[in-house]
Amino acid sequence: MKESGLASLAAAGIGATAGCLGGGGGSGPPTAEIGYIPITDASPLLAGYANDHFADHDVDVAEPTLFRGWADLAEAFLAGEVNVAHFLMPMTVWMRYGDQLSGDVNVVAWDHTDGSALTVRQEIDEWADLGGTTVAVPFWYSIHNVILQLGLREKGLTPRTDSSAGAVADDEVNLVVMPPPDMPAALANGSITGYIVAEPFNAIGELEAGGKILRFTGDIWRRHACCVVVMKEELVESQPEWTTDVMRGLVDAQQYIRENRSEAARLLSDAESGLLPQGPEPIDRALTHYANHDPYLESGAIQHEEWDVERIGFYPYPYQSYTEELVRRMRETRVEGEDAFLEDLDPSTVADDLVAYDPVRTALKDAGGPPAFDVSEDNGYERQETIRF
Repeated sequence: MKESGLASLAAAGIGATAGCLGGGGGSGPPTAEIGYIPITDASPLLAGYANDHFADHDVDVAEPTLFRGWADLAEAFLAGEVNVAHFLMPMTVWMRYGDQLSGDVNVVAWDHTDGSALTVRQEIDEWADLGGTTVAVPFWYSIHNVILQLGLREKGLTPRTDSSAGAVADDEVNLVVMPPPDMPAALANGSITGYIVAEPFNAIGELEAGGKILRFTGDIWRRHACCVVVMKEELVESQPEWTTDVMRGLVDAQQYIRENRSEAARLLSDAESGLLPQGPEPIDRALTHYANHDPYLESGAIQHEEWDVERIGFYPYPYQSYTEELVRRMRETRVEGEDAFLEDLDPSTVADDLVAYDPVRTALKDAGGPPAFDVSEDNGYERQETIRF
């Protein structure tokens, strides 16, 4: 299957009709069938299973199923093979409103905040050096592609999504979609000059592929969502109490990771549960290694130290302002394939329609509200988006 997924899912017959599958069909609560990509973005879902946070709220959960690429996970979700999954937030917009899919998709929580970076070869010292090169993104509809292209335009570079169009000019950057696990090796062998992706593949790029961080995405768009937790709308509406209990387990798992980062890294790594196939070192680096690391400040990978963010943060509530701004930014972002549907989307309507707020808001309140995550009550459910280079 082509990793961009822009036509292959529809060609496989996965679309609006799949919304009736995979959840809520019986009279009792379903088993949570979790699908995930092996990245730290999935940590709350995985810790919720491995550490029994879901079980603590009487949620029966099967062992999570790992998928190597986003298109494979999307196909499984839309076909009903999994009923709880994490997806790139822009993917959920495409899955629900794209002309080829129109899937039965609800965002029910943020899985995490930030947690991504642009990793490059050692000879790249600034964005301008990317001109004439190839950079990998994990999916066309990703916050990574949005932020990368925002930065390229800022630096006078033109993103190109058609790799068959001939030589790349010095003021162009060729973008290709690549599964995250393949990115460090591609960087090391020189087939790409950089990649922008979730952790721990930036940490792996630093530790094993001779790469370095050019910029953290959370230092450009403050506390942005990357991956979000998704269920079928049919399941959310037919099983509201079960959905809220899943959210309670997720919130507990996020709190556990925030308070026990190195322990969580080991729990999820191949040293213990093996839910993430990486070793403890890169996962721990992804969860802990940030503002206290002076070279990031000196190199410019971090330029807004005053934002007081982390390499990866955890907060479950899906801000409406973020969804609205994301839809606006997606209209400016080039993708391969048909994206005309974006022009017809009203950002406020998408924020109301795509996201189910009540279950996670109830779960967050039960856990102590926003202050339990060091977020003030005033900013816990509303905020203004900050995007700055």
